[in-house]
Amino acid sequence: MQTEGAAFFQGVWKQDSKVDTSQTLNYTLHDFKITCDSMYATFHVHNKVKTIPDSCYGDGNWTEYAKAVYVQRGDSIIVEGLYTKPNGKQKISGCYRSGPYVPRFKIAYAGKDSIVLENRFEARPIILKKVADITCVPKKRWEM
Repeated sequence: MQTEGAAFFQGVWKQDSKVDTSQTLNYTLHDFKITCDSMYATFHVHNKVKTIPDSCYGDGNWTEYAKAVYVQRGDSIIVEGLYTKPNGKQKISGCYRSGPYVPRFKIAYAGKDSIVLENRFEARPIILKKVADITCVPKKRWEM
């Protein structure tokens, strides 16, 4: 059974791309689609330093995907999911990240149209703006 998830978190969220990146060697911009207790994430990665094979690095910009379920516990968002291909199928090999997607976010700020998340495994906060509302309609197991 799908649960309703956190009411304030429902919607489509995009990370502010106006962050000063001129002196940053790498950064990732996050997009999240939150519907009920499900999270669909898109990561726009920008890397000025080659840390992966040439065949994957390209021009230093690429996109990664993940899908997950989440639960809010106090000021935390606990996520359990997988990195996926663009079509949503599980990614088990290839360029970039594969396998489990398990970030742990602290909610530093939550407003009507903006949220600031701190990933417990990264130093930079994720400043998100809501770009679309979504109303949760939980699906029963046989509807998924």
